[in-house]
Amino acid sequence: MTHHDHTATGHGRGHEHTDARWRGKFAAAVREVFAPHSHDAADSIDGALESSAAGIRAVKISLVVLGATSIAQLVIVLISGSVALLADTVHNVSDALTAIPLWIAFVLGRRSATRRYTYGFGRAEDLAGLFVVAMITLSAIIAAIESVRRLINPVPIEHLAWVAAAGFVGFIGNELVAVYRIRVGRQIGSAALVADGLHARTDGFTSLAVILGAGGVALGFPIADPIVGLLITIAILAVLRTAARDVFRRLMDGVDPELVDTAERTLAAEPGVRSVRSVKMRWIGHRLHADAELDIDPATNLTDAHRIAHDAEHSLTHALPKLDSALVHAYPHDPMTPPTSRQYVN
Repeated sequence: MTHHDHTATGHGRGHEHTDARWRGKFAAAVREVFAPHSHDAADSIDGALESSAAGIRAVKISLVVLGATSIAQLVIVLISGSVALLADTVHNVSDALTAIPLWIAFVLGRRSATRRYTYGFGRAEDLAGLFVVAMITLSAIIAAIESVRRLINPVPIEHLAWVAAAGFVGFIGNELVAVYRIRVGRQIGSAALVADGLHARTDGFTSLAVILGAGGVALGFPIADPIVGLLITIAILAVLRTAARDVFRRLMDGVDPELVDTAERTLAAEPGVRSVRSVKMRWIGHRLHADAELDIDPATNLTDAHRIAHDAEHSLTHALPKLDSALVHAYPHDPMTPPTSRQYVN
C-alpha cells in the first residue's frame, strides 16, 4: 500500500513536470512570434557581399510569394464580387511593396565607400527599417480605427465563406514570408529585414482576424468581428514594440552586450596585452564595426606594438564573424597609473 502511494505521488509529479515543460515551450513559442530572438549564431551568413546578396534574395522571394498571395485573393474577389475583399487585397498589395525600400537599401549597401560617405552606405538599411516600423504603426492604427468603427456601427459581412477563404490565403502567404524574412534577417544580422518580417506577420494577423471574425458571424455573433479586430490590434502593437526597439537600437549604435563581452575576452587573451581599456562597437546596416584600446608593456617597441594590435584585429575578426572593420590602439601601460575605467556602463 505504501509503495502504491509513493508511485501515485511520483506519477503526479511527473505530470506536473511535463505540464510545466509544455507550458514553458508554449510561452517560448509565443515570445518567438511577437519578439523573435535578435541573432542566430548557429546558422549565420558572415561575408559582407554574401549577406547582402542573401538579403536581396529574401526580399525578391518574399515579393513573389506575396504577389502570388495577392493574385489568389484577387481571384476570390472576382468570384465573390465582394468590395470589402477588394479593399483588403489592395491593402495587402501595398504592404508587399513596402519591401522595395529595403531592397534598394541592400543594393546601396553593396556600394563602395566614398570620400563623402566614408563608412559606406550600410546605414540606408537602418533608415529602411524606420520606414518598416512606420508601416507597422500605420497597420495598428488602421486596425484599431476599423475595429472601433465596426463596433459602434456594425456592418453586415457578406460572402462569409469567400471572406474566410481570402483570409486563410492571406494568413498563410504572409506568415510564410514572415518566417523566411526573420530567419534570413537573423542570419545576416539585419534588424531591418527582421522588422520587415514582423511587418508581414502583422498582415498575417489581420488576415487571421478576417477568418475569426467571419467564423463568429457565421455562429451568430456579429460583434465577434470588431472584437477580434481589437485583439489583433493589441497583437500588432506587441510586434511593433519589438520591431521599433531593434531598429532604434541600431540607429543609436546599440549592440548586444554579449558581443562586447566576447570582444573583451578575445583581446584580453592576446599575448602582450595587459588589459583592455575600452571596446566600442556599432552596427552599420548588417555589418559590425569595432574600436578598441589596449594597454601593453611600456617597454614594447613600436614594431611589436604594431604586431600586437594587428594580431588583436585578426583575432577579433574570427571571434566576431560579422565584423567588417576593427581599429585597435595599443598604449604603453604605466604600472603606477590606475587602470583606465571603461567608457560605458552595463
